[in-house]
Amino acid sequence: MTDLRAIADRVEIEALRGELTDAVMMRDHDRLATLFTPDAALRWPHIGKEFVGRDEIRAGIAWGQSLWEFFVQNVHPGIIRIDGDTATGRSSIHEFGRMRDGTSHQNYALYHDRYRRTPEGWRFAERVYEVRYLDPTPLPGTTPPERPS
Repeated sequence: MTDLRAIADRVEIEALRGELTDAVMMRDHDRLATLFTPDAALRWPHIGKEFVGRDEIRAGIAWGQSLWEFFVQNVHPGIIRIDGDTATGRSSIHEFGRMRDGTSHQNYALYHDRYRRTPEGWRFAERVYEVRYLDPTPLPGTTPPERPS
């Protein structure tokens, strides 16, 4: 890969994926929504949910996160294929946490992505979540106590 533009595009797309993970972990729904194109789609087929457009995506993520007592997401780099101002990619993910109803959840999954170059930089045009392994075994750990400010 000697094309500097292709290298820069790959770095920017990987940074976009990292930014999204950080926005999810920090529950920054407004920032998260800006990482999608205005007409983007976020699909969670395993629970029959689809959100189209930034407003629906923001609300959908906020709804999903409202179900969790705590949540940890680790995303691992995957493939990126660039074709001009569009690209596709896939990354693997490990998530775990405890729901507010007391049940636990751990999974390994894939994100199947489509990206689009915009004036603001690369953005998600579509993100589809595919669960490959699910473990509802109760998590043995606890969240740390809150530290005084």
